This record gives sequence, structure tokens and C-alpha cells, in this order.
Amino acid sequence: MEVKIYQPAKTAMQSGRAKTQDWVIEFVCDEPTPIDGLMGWTGSRDTRNQLQLRFASKNEAVAYARRQRYSYSVEEPHGRLVRPKSYAENFTRRD
Repeated sequence: MEVKIYQPAKTAMQSGRAKTQDWVIEFVCDEPTPIDGLMGWTGSRDTRNQLQLRFASKNEAVAYARRQRYSYSVEEPHGRLVRPKSYAENFTRRD
């Protein structure tokens, strides 16, 4: 069984950084999802792809994956770029 360990990014609908500090273990689906001929829906017999486990730190997530004998890959989070702004910039002329 293969799992992916990552720190989720902020969604487009959030302005804050809630639920982005945890580390998530997500199971990687090995087989393709079959498409139902009548309705066109995708399905799967494997329900593990619906499961996400959350941990407070990367070390806890890696320790859990090792304890369960899962092969895992860790995706490091991208750095956050913060540009300093000042209120005075609202009134500067740009030609």
C-alpha cells in the first residue's frame, strides 16, 4: 500500500490559514476507476481513496506510515511569499 504525506494548501475559498498546519496521509489509488456505462459515474471498490488521516507534525505521519508498513512519499510544502505593503502605497502615482 502506498500513501502520500503532505501539508494541504489553503483553498481558494479561505482567507485564513485554518486546517493548513496539519499533515495529511492520503492513500494512493493503484487501479483506475471504472466508469459506469449507464450513468457515467466513476466508481471504485477501494474505499481507502476517500480516507484522509491528519497529524500534528510530519514526524508523526511518517512514524504512523512506518508502523503500518506503508510505502510513503513526503511532499514538502512550498514557502509562502509575503510582500510587505504600506498604506502610503495606495496614494503613490504610477505613470
